[in-house]
Amino acid sequence: MPGEDARSVVKQIFTEYLGSQALRKTPERFAILDEIYSRDGHFDIESLFNFMKAKNYRVSRATLYNTIDLLLDCKLVTKHKFGRSQAQYEKTFQAGQHDHLIDADTGAVIEFSDQRINEIIRSACENNNFALHHYSLYIYGKSGGR
Repeated sequence: MPGEDARSVVKQIFTEYLGSQALRKTPERFAILDEIYSRDGHFDIESLFNFMKAKNYRVSRATLYNTIDLLLDCKLVTKHKFGRSQAQYEKTFQAGQHDHLIDADTGAVIEFSDQRINEIIRSACENNNFALHHYSLYIYGKSGGR
């Protein structure tokens, strides 16, 4: 199954993280992790909760929020705040650097990657003796160019 190796590695990273923090390794936490890593694109917590509920997972909103916080802390999930909309999340393991175009009217998000942007940012960092850790680029506008 495609992505199975990545999900196995992600599960191992999360297991080690929970152990290092002396946190319980509950089935609910791993079900949430697996659900996130079995999907593509961005998601919000409410839609993830509803999706898991429809699949008969017994996961509370509190468990979902707490687990998302843990996944953020161990860098397996990234949080985005696109304009006025609620927070959106996405998996980060093997996601690759990408940037976001956000439609200011609809909130629709388009992911894109352009090596020229990466080169400009790396050059700016080098020229200013700045060690790049990561970056985010959000571009707001309107679909259709108007």
